[in-house]
Amino acid sequence: MSKRRPMLACEPAPSPEEERPQPGTLAGDVLAGLSATPKRLSSKYFYDAQGSRLFERIMRLPSYYPTRVEARMLRRHARDLLHALAPTGAAVELLELGSGDGRKTLALCRAWLKAGASLSYRPMDISAQALDRLGQRMAKQLPDLAVHPLCGDYFQTWPIPRAGRHQVALFLGSNLGNFAETEAVRFLRRVRAHLRAGDSLLLGLDLRKDPHTVLAAYNDPEGVTAAFNLNLLRRLNRELGMDFALDAFRHYASYCPLQGVARSFLVSQAAQAVHSTVLGTGFHFARGEVIYTEQSQKYDQAAVQSLTAQSGFAVHSWFEDPELPYALVACRALG
Repeated sequence: MSKRRPMLACEPAPSPEEERPQPGTLAGDVLAGLSATPKRLSSKYFYDAQGSRLFERIMRLPSYYPTRVEARMLRRHARDLLHALAPTGAAVELLELGSGDGRKTLALCRAWLKAGASLSYRPMDISAQALDRLGQRMAKQLPDLAVHPLCGDYFQTWPIPRAGRHQVALFLGSNLGNFAETEAVRFLRRVRAHLRAGDSLLLGLDLRKDPHTVLAAYNDPEGVTAAFNLNLLRRLNRELGMDFALDAFRHYASYCPLQGVARSFLVSQAAQAVHSTVLGTGFHFARGEVIYTEQSQKYDQAAVQSLTAQSGFAVHSWFEDPELPYALVACRALG
């Protein structure tokens, strides 16, 4: 039973709607997700301080190719990307959605400045710690770059476009693949609503490839991805007063080459009940029951063309790594 502040006699009793956790909050999403069939938790809650550290370790693993390949492509195609994304030569306001610590974007910014671009950088992230690290890195390595971090929800912190500046939004890391198709279209439409006609979007997207290569990226033998997945339960224990026993769940990863989707789960090792003092309720798990924690869609060119066309964008340029298929897709916002 959760502890509540006693009400004064003059206070109206809260309605059930006021007491119920709201969708879009950790409490609301966990209550809905663990009450659903199948149970699920949003991957956006992976990134507490420990989760962010674990993901940095994942990005350095030999088997985890997306970050490495994307960073190489950003360096290799930096000049061509500038011409594709800002063809008029206008001053560029670079908005990065989910910037993290900005490590791979630094090379892109350096190349654009060297090419003579008038550039300001607006990294957007929900992690204040990541933005602090980004600010320190940029100040040390690119002191002439104007950096204006924005902490919070992308669409609540999105800066108003300024006359004479061309907005370029970056959504890298194949993060679009965390959405199902309808969710991806909805997300891209929201991005389009914040851009003007003629502004640009750069997507980093993982492409379909050998299933063994994909599966190894999400089920590394070192067990770092398993620790990353299980850390989500540790966060719920801390922030929602839950009593998950981490050794009672195991990480499981799968990849379906027919659908092009990698999926991650947490599997209950026994029949058990988990309670939350914050939510004031419990959740029952059968032996072998799963919590669906993440999906990562792998694309082909036809699927990308369809997604962008439905969202108010046109694909302008396509850059692809030939060895480990991955794409940087430059899009133009349509009128």
